[in-house]
Amino acid sequence: MDFHTTVERAQRLKKLHAEHQPLVLPTVWDVWSARTAVAAGFPALTIGSHPLADSRGAADQEGQTFEEVLAAVRPIIAAVDVPVSVDLEAGYGQDPADLIAGLTEAGGVGLNLEDTVHSEGGRVRTTQEHATYIAGLRAAADKAGVPVWVNGRTDLFMHADNAADVLDETVERLRALQEAGADSVYPVGIQDSDDLLTAVTGAVGVPVNTTAHPVKHDLERFRRLGVGRITYGPFLQFAMTEAMKDAIAPWAP
Repeated sequence: MDFHTTVERAQRLKKLHAEHQPLVLPTVWDVWSARTAVAAGFPALTIGSHPLADSRGAADQEGQTFEEVLAAVRPIIAAVDVPVSVDLEAGYGQDPADLIAGLTEAGGVGLNLEDTVHSEGGRVRTTQEHATYIAGLRAAADKAGVPVWVNGRTDLFMHADNAADVLDETVERLRALQEAGADSVYPVGIQDSDDLLTAVTGAVGVPVNTTAHPVKHDLERFRRLGVGRITYGPFLQFAMTEAMKDAIAPWAP
């Protein structure tokens, strides 16, 4: 994909975030699911690490190398005429400049970056360490001349026995990511808690991303709670799995 097209798509993705409250980005994993989501009317997409890995027989949590991920997402991005963001997990051990270079060369114009470092035993980055990485991504994108949308994710809620116990620490981390240049922030694991979503959306000045199930969750509820961005994580693929089972089960021997 040429540089001009990538820049234009990045600009379009930024504009979409401003125009839609919330912006729903279906999480896809192959050319078929991407084209299907676009045909359904969606103006931008995300590629999720979990469904991508499942579609390729690989493990989630950095079970693929960065090069393998780029090879997998390149044809997906090329198959649609909309901006595509890519879940790049914890960065696959790459420095921020190399991550941005690989992403944009493949035509990706957004990324998701989490703080659980799977390649290092699943440790969680400190707030400062994660913010520094996000700042590196912002600087690399600016230097490259592509306004990549950076979605800064934290897994603190997911790792806690009681999510409410880490609310203050999570808010501090999300604010640090915003200050480091994240365009949106993504506290994973609280999609079913009105109280936690409200607390987070009221504490930061950038869109808050939540995971949603396309069948079990309600768009208007997320809008009411102040959510600015919605992705499906693995839940769209899970929903499709159940639908396929239901469709073909009567034909099984």
